[in-house]
Amino acid sequence: MKQNLFGKSLPELQDVVAQLGLPRFTAKQMAQWLYQKDITSIDEMTNLSKKARGMLSDKYLLGLSAPISAQESKDGTKKYLFSIGDNGYIESAFIPESKRNTICVSSQVGCKMRCLFCMTGRQGLKSNLTAGEILNQIRSLPEWQKLTNIVFMGMGEPLDNLDAVLKSLDILTSEWGFGWSKRKITVSTIGIVPAMRRFLIESECHLAVSLHSPFESERKMLMPVSHVHSIESIVKEIKRHDLGRHRRISFEYIVFGGINDTSKHVKEMARVLNGINCRINLIRFHEIPKTPLASTDERRLQIFKDALSNKGIFTSVRASRGQDIDAACGLLSTKNQQPAIPEIKTIA
Repeated sequence: MKQNLFGKSLPELQDVVAQLGLPRFTAKQMAQWLYQKDITSIDEMTNLSKKARGMLSDKYLLGLSAPISAQESKDGTKKYLFSIGDNGYIESAFIPESKRNTICVSSQVGCKMRCLFCMTGRQGLKSNLTAGEILNQIRSLPEWQKLTNIVFMGMGEPLDNLDAVLKSLDILTSEWGFGWSKRKITVSTIGIVPAMRRFLIESECHLAVSLHSPFESERKMLMPVSHVHSIESIVKEIKRHDLGRHRRISFEYIVFGGINDTSKHVKEMARVLNGINCRINLIRFHEIPKTPLASTDERRLQIFKDALSNKGIFTSVRASRGQDIDAACGLLSTKNQQPAIPEIKTIA
C-alpha cells in the first residue's frame, strides 16, 4: 500500500528522497509544498522535476483527506467530521472570533479516561491518531489559512498519544513546516504526570491542565485518572520546570452547581496553586444525557470568578461556543459511535 507524505517530518522526508535517489534538498521542497502551500496532489509540486514527481506518485499519496460533513452553529462555530479508515470518526471545531480564529483538534478516536462530564469518554478508546491525521484536521479545513490559534482540546487525551502529538507540534512549529509560533498552540491534559514531564521538556507550547476540583476525593469522582495521578503530583511536576515568561500554564475548571463552586473551593485552589504563575479558565458545564451533574447558574459563576480573582489568580470564563451543534467543551462524540450508557444516579 502507498504511504502518505503528509504528516512526515523533515528527517522522514529526507529518508524518502534518499531511497528514491533524489537530491537531499528535495525533502525541504516537499515539506514546503506539504505544509505551506495549498496543493491537492503531488503533481502540483512544480519545482520538482517531472521524473521526481512520477517516482513519488508511484510509491506515495499526498495524504490529505477532506471532512465528510460540516455543521454550522448559530454563533458561527463549525464542526467538521472526519473519517479515520476502519477505526471510525473524529470531530474538530472551528471557532471564529473578531480577533482570532481557533481550531480545536482531536488526538484520538474516542478516549479511555471516562471523565464523568465528557461525551467522548463514553465511546472508549478506538485508536490513536497519527501525526498526519492530527494535522489533516487543520490543513483540510476551508479556513486553514485564516487560523490564528490551535488547541488540542478535542476528542481524546493528547498526552495519551504523546509521540504523535509531539511530532505534529514539531511539524506545526518548524521553519520547514507550518511555521507556527509555539505561543499560539495549547495542549490540554487531564494530568498524566510522566507524559506531562516529557511534554514540558520537549515542547514549548502552552499547557492546559484539567483540574475541576482542588479536592482529591471530588476529583476522583469526576475524573478516574485522579486515582493514579493526584493533584499534588501534577502541581509538583509543574513546579519542577522553569517555564519562562512567555509560556503559559492554565487550569481548566468546569463549574458544576453544588459540587465545586463554593468558597471552600476558592480557598483550596489558592492554596494548591500557590507558587505557580498560571491562569484559571472557568467553563460552563454543557449537560450530557444520563448524568447527575448540572451547571452552576450565571450569578454563582460570576461570584466564583470574582472570588478567585480576589485571591490574585488570573481567572476568566470561557465563552460557550457551538453548543447547538454539540461542538462545545465535552460534547464532541460522533454520536454514531456511542454505546448505550446507563443512567448514573450519583457521583459517589
